Order: sequence, then C-alpha cells, then structure tokens
Amino acid sequence: MTDERMGDDLWRAVRQLPRGGGIVFRHHATALPERRRLFARLLRLARSRGLILIRAGDVPLAGEMGVHRGCGPGMTTWPVHDVREARRARQARASAAFISPVFATRSHPGADSLGRRRARWLALMLPMTRIALGGMDARRFRAMPGFDGWAAIDAWLPPNSRA
Repeated sequence: MTDERMGDDLWRAVRQLPRGGGIVFRHHATALPERRRLFARLLRLARSRGLILIRAGDVPLAGEMGVHRGCGPGMTTWPVHDVREARRARQARASAAFISPVFATRSHPGADSLGRRRARWLALMLPMTRIALGGMDARRFRAMPGFDGWAAIDAWLPPNSRA
C-alpha cells in the first residue's frame, strides 16, 4: 500500500518487495497530473521487478494492472473490515481481499482493530487470496495462519520515518 506519507521512501520500499508481490497505489491527495507521473514512474519500476501495480480510487491510470475496490482491467482487490464487506468481496469476485485493520495502524488512527482471531475468522469466509493488513510486518504475518500474504506501509519504511 502506498500513500503520501512515504515520500521518497516509496522507492526503497518497492525495491524491498519480493518478485510477484504487489503495490496498491493510494496517492489520493496528490494532484492528478503529479499522480499520473508518479504512477508511470512506479509502473516502470514494478514491471522491471516483476511486481503487480494496481490503483485505488476512481480515476483510471495508464498501464494499471488492476483496481482496488472497483471495476477495471486486470486484478480486483477488495477491502474487508467486516462480514458485510466480506460478502461484497465475494459478490465482486475479487481476486484478493485485504482484511484490516488486524492491528492498530497509523492509516486509521483510533479505529478498532480486528485482532488475530477475528481477522482469521473473516479470512476463512473468503474463497480468494487473503491478505492481512493493518499494523502488519513479517514477524506478525508468521503468526497469522489462514492468510496468503500481508501488506503494509510502515513496515517497509525506515524506523525514523514512521513517527
């Protein structure tokens, strides 16, 4: 997951992703011309590293490989915070679901987190790739049976830029 908080650390984070991993581009607050330039640059890097790049938001971006919570070309991912959204992900025939927030996260300050048990319960309802999101890192993911992967923003940033 990306957003404006990443700044130039975005490029370091993308270089850490394993081949076959993915990026959900969420630079919603960036002006459209700059968002398009940033997406094009990120797309070149993603292709060279064998990564999937999908966009979040309503504005299509050239070269996108999928869409987060919407319709478009390629892969469709869906946010799942509760049972209602799990049903919507199934109805949308999403390729993958981001189940969140598993733990407290800066992306949604003050939001109630699901916790491991409830997040796993939601994951088991879904017949698609299930990705844990929200306060996740590699260590926490290893303790999360029932998930196919994990996503984060802060876990990819240097500790001094997470404050």
